[in-house]
Amino acid sequence: MKVKTKSKKVNKSWLNDHVNDTYVKLAQKEGFRARAAYKLKEIDETLGLIKPGAVVVDLGSTPGAWSQYVRRRLSPQGAASGTLNGSIIALDILPMEPIEGVQFLLGDFREAEVLTQLEALLAGRQADVVVSDMAPNLSGIASADAARITHLVELAVDFAKAHLKPQGALVVKLFHGGSYSPLVQLFKETFKVVKPLKPKASRDKSSETFLIGLELKAGASL
Repeated sequence: MKVKTKSKKVNKSWLNDHVNDTYVKLAQKEGFRARAAYKLKEIDETLGLIKPGAVVVDLGSTPGAWSQYVRRRLSPQGAASGTLNGSIIALDILPMEPIEGVQFLLGDFREAEVLTQLEALLAGRQADVVVSDMAPNLSGIASADAARITHLVELAVDFAKAHLKPQGALVVKLFHGGSYSPLVQLFKETFKVVKPLKPKASRDKSSETFLIGLELKAGASL
């Protein structure tokens, strides 16, 4: 019973924090599906990643807040609908409510067949930016979680090597812990510029952070 009581208190505390969260309120006001939009917004505004006419791939896109943000960046005057100057391809293992102008693929990024479908949507084009908010279901077992996180980031890096323009950018989510340093090293081996960034919209209690790789190194492309 004590465990259940504690769980209820934790859930109530989380819900209270969530309801009163500045970014939750801002997302509701500005029409974003999740507060995560402001994480990508800060990363983009800091580094100037997403430009008109860009081809952007959004991995782990559901519920769609990052695709919404990209969609507005590629629209005249930041409109949420209407003319789109660029292309957005989104992918997730969970369904996503449609977003005007976004091509969505339902599937598991770890499966070769799904990657083939994603490549078909690219239709021979190279991406200017690949963003990945993918994260595994964490088990609480540090070694297992580190392995899952590493696998997803490695897949995103491999995808970028194969489909990113030489001057392009890759943004991935990862967590401080056993897998962090090796993944930073992987980025340094792949990109000319590597920047870690923890946006203000990332909760203080979270070990979540983001790695941004800019410009593929010569020979890094697959």
